[in-house]
Amino acid sequence: MPVQAAGDPVVADGATVSLEYTLTLADRTKVESNIGQEPIVFKQGSGHLVPGLEKALEGMKAGQSKRVEVPAELGYGVYDADAQIKVPKNKVPPTVKVGDVLTRPSDRRPMKVIEVAKDTVVMDTNHPLAGKDLIFDVKILKVERAAGKP
Repeated sequence: MPVQAAGDPVVADGATVSLEYTLTLADRTKVESNIGQEPIVFKQGSGHLVPGLEKALEGMKAGQSKRVEVPAELGYGVYDADAQIKVPKNKVPPTVKVGDVLTRPSDRRPMKVIEVAKDTVVMDTNHPLAGKDLIFDVKILKVERAAGKP
């Protein structure tokens, strides 16, 4: 790990942060990674990241790495068995089948098809990672202080 000067900016609300990460589940299933690709760039405190990860990054500096275990309730939320919607079959593509993931036009959220009946389709509106504990391996690449912050 590189040596940090005392005045190096730290991850704090309003700071612009660049990071790379790998996301896995408790069973070691790799969900996604941006290593070797464009880093994620976000403003700390903006809600761009899941709450558990955002909180764990507080105080980190460029060059630092950390493994962050995020419980479901601080990630994409607990699974809600009531988060299902029934829509008329003529409102979805004619080739839709169980297991397909469609996007709700109003907010671009993914919905998984869980039942196809004669006239209706039932979709699960939970985030695909709802109810799952998450493991993030992160490396802070760059931290820029918020305007007006020392």
